[in-house]
Amino acid sequence: MTIEDQRFTAKLRQESEPKWTNAVQHRFVHELLDGSIHQDVLRRYLIQDHRFLDSFLALLGAAMAHADTFDARITLGKFVGLVAGGENTYFERAFQELGVDSERRSSDPDSVPTAGFKAIMIEASKSGSYAAILSVLSVAEWLYMDWASIAPKEMSESLSFVNREWFELHRGAWFEGVVEFLRSELDRVGPANEEICRDYFSRAVGLELEFFNDAYACIDKK
Repeated sequence: MTIEDQRFTAKLRQESEPKWTNAVQHRFVHELLDGSIHQDVLRRYLIQDHRFLDSFLALLGAAMAHADTFDARITLGKFVGLVAGGENTYFERAFQELGVDSERRSSDPDSVPTAGFKAIMIEASKSGSYAAILSVLSVAEWLYMDWASIAPKEMSESLSFVNREWFELHRGAWFEGVVEFLRSELDRVGPANEEICRDYFSRAVGLELEFFNDAYACIDKK
């Protein structure tokens, strides 16, 4: 068994199988990469993903409040800046490119997975448990880094920036560093809160898979 396999977070991921792998290898990821994704699917996915950005920022704020070291708060604060800045700007440009106006963005109801994500983020934020918060954050970022890693370093120039930048936002040295930070923090505080971590981590992985599946509801029902 390697050192990686012995990590607390690696054990949590292994326990989440096969849902983790099914999410990372989802048709959404491959169709986004090869450009074949249906535009209605992409619109639905991005509208719903942007819908829980507010709850995600609140979760990051709770992580800063409950972190037990100054260095952790600094790292989390920098990540808040990325999410509130570059990632949010991406959504605004993507919606314009895809013809999604403000009325559509506000009128589409929350999907079941979106409502579930909002709920688990709020639950973790209010739990007062740094371990619980890290469990949800780790899934949200680590799983995305995993699926973004399938893309080649140089993606096709024929791809829309909407497709290409969604991969680029979730890979690269800086983002990998954020994921490693979250995992290391969870490796550190998680073992003393094992049942809590297992519960939040497992539920978050299940929601990620449901979220990818739900993106296709708009065409599967036609």
